[in-house]
Amino acid sequence: MKRFTVIIGCDNAAVELKEVVKAYLDKNKVPYEDMGCDSPKDPTVYPEIARRVCKRIMESGYQDRGILICGTGIGMAISANKFPGIRAAVCHDIFSTERSILSNNCSVMCMGERVIGKELAKKMVEKWISLEFADGSSTPKVNAIMAIEKETMVEPDKLAHTEKKIG
Repeated sequence: MKRFTVIIGCDNAAVELKEVVKAYLDKNKVPYEDMGCDSPKDPTVYPEIARRVCKRIMESGYQDRGILICGTGIGMAISANKFPGIRAAVCHDIFSTERSILSNNCSVMCMGERVIGKELAKKMVEKWISLEFADGSSTPKVNAIMAIEKETMVEPDKLAHTEKKIG
């Protein structure tokens, strides 16, 4: 199995679960970098945490993987999927965790502290770090995702001219 560093981040709604995951990684001697909030009072919004984690994964040449945790995992997944080459999945059970790697070659696992318990989170991380994507029946699907990404990802300077402000 390829070794990688887990880049972990959370917003202020998920500090407790992040610490549980870090303790699990420590116990199992899995290298990680913590780029998340350290306090429930930290006002950093989850898109900024996702940015830090995804940029670090990109800097690794996509060799490292990320775990992003917020209240539901949904906001983190939406944010992470805005970065080229990043595929993030919300994982709330062992099966979705497994398929995020085996069927979708995801580099980022997203979880919700308000959705899953600590013991399940540890089991999901155990499963997730043990798996690698293998070329097979899912390869054409992953290739299709990458083709869509290449076709539709807008350069940041062009995006500013097309955005509508909400609110």
